[in-house]
Formats: sequence, structure tokens, C-alpha cells
Amino acid sequence: MTDPTQNPTEKTRLVRHFDAHDVKDYTNGWSKLWDSNDSNLWDRSKPSPPLIDLIEERRDDFKPIAEDGRRKKALVPGCGKGYDVVMLALHGFDVYGLDVSATGVSTAKEYARRELASPQGYNFGSVSPVTKDDKIGQVTILQGDFFKSDWDDGMKFDLIYDYTFLCALHPSMRAQWASRMAELLSAEGHLVCLEFPLWKDPKLPGPPWGLNGVHWNLLAEGGDGVVEDSFKVEQGSERGLFIRTLYMKPERSYEQGRGMDMLSIYVKKE
Repeated sequence: MTDPTQNPTEKTRLVRHFDAHDVKDYTNGWSKLWDSNDSNLWDRSKPSPPLIDLIEERRDDFKPIAEDGRRKKALVPGCGKGYDVVMLALHGFDVYGLDVSATGVSTAKEYARRELASPQGYNFGSVSPVTKDDKIGQVTILQGDFFKSDWDDGMKFDLIYDYTFLCALHPSMRAQWASRMAELLSAEGHLVCLEFPLWKDPKLPGPPWGLNGVHWNLLAEGGDGVVEDSFKVEQGSERGLFIRTLYMKPERSYEQGRGMDMLSIYVKKE
């Protein structure tokens, strides 16, 4: 998603585009942008560096093969062109990319076909333990609405990754995002979030919507995700469905994060 403060024209296009859509039709608004060939507004052109480093440097926590021998399932909602989907498959996971747009799904399928046949170096970190002999996971690109259950076939995922999906949703949809994540994540799974944008005033219109403190409020506190820009963590307020197990500033991230992106991992409460 393009940095709107560095490119006011693109911010105006996004905000005006979604001002014309009712919240109930919000996901369809993204489909229309795909169909009008405006995916450049959020395209990053490569997989997420913080996610690559996380799964490579913490391999014991993110093994692609479960103890029972099955290959673990990962989900990337709002997968865009499929960069993170393919990268995770190259690291051994069976990965499902989800997008509401038929055009987006077609684009991601074509990218996956080309990239899996000849992976680029940007899929791996400098200390990657992945070798050419490691088995590549399966990629499945699905068209569907994240908030509906007609696409998931009852699946539970061992890893779910959110980067620019939550910030693309209207704030009134945030609590539903959290509850849906709890439905989709397996009992021992990891919800990994690259929190962006943290530099943007949460009172300003989006997308992208400012998310400073939003993930914690939704997942740990069980709130509605509507927080003030003076947000701070309050001890003893963890009444949500998740526990945060990691919160760190990644060494590498996208330049659009302005050095403020934070990487967080949440697991479901027992």
C-alpha cells in the first residue's frame, strides 16, 4: 500500500474511492481497484523481509512439518499478487492465499506459477537454512471473502500472516477481524502481524488506517480496535482471545514503514 503522505494524489484516490462505498460493500471496493488496474497503490513488489527473517531465524518455532509428519498450513488473507504466499511455500509450508478479487486471484496464480519455477533471491534471507533439496510446499490461491466461511472448508491454519490486510479494513470491521482470526487459527498456531502504519494518526481517514495500538487492543484486550493516538498498554487488561508472545522491531522492513513497523506474534488462549 503506497505511503499516502509521500504521494497525496494516491491518498486522495484511495480515500475518495472508499468514501463512495458503504461499509457493507467495503471488500468489493478493493475488487474494483484490481479491475481498474490500480493494484500499484498497495503493491510492494517483494515478500515481507520481517516475515522471512522470522521464519528463518526462529526455525524451531516455525517448522513447516508438524510432529505427526503433516505439512503445516499457512494463510495470507488479502494476499495481493502472492509474494508472501510463494515465499512461505518455498520455506516448506502448504500456503493458502485469499483475495476477494477474481482479478487479484488470477494475478497471484500467474505469479506463483512463474516464481515457483524459478524463485528470485528476495524470497530468502542472508542466513536461510532452506536448500534446493528441501521440498516446496503447495500453493493454493482462493477467491473469497475473509469474513465468510464458504471458502475455508473448515480448515484451521498453523500460521496466519497479516501485513496490510487489517489496515485496509474500515475500523468498524476490526472486532470481526479478530474473532475471525480466532476461528481460523489452530489451537497451537501463530498469528503473525507486521503492524503498519504506526506513524499515521489513527484519527485520519484511510485506507490505510493508522494502527498504533490496534492489534493489542483487539487481540489481547478484546476491544473494538478503535484507539486514541495516545494509546498505551494497560496492565491487567488482557481479556481478549489471544496472548502476545513476541513484540519487536524487525531489523528489516519495507521503507513505507518509516522505521516504525513492529512485528508481533499472537497465540490463542487455551
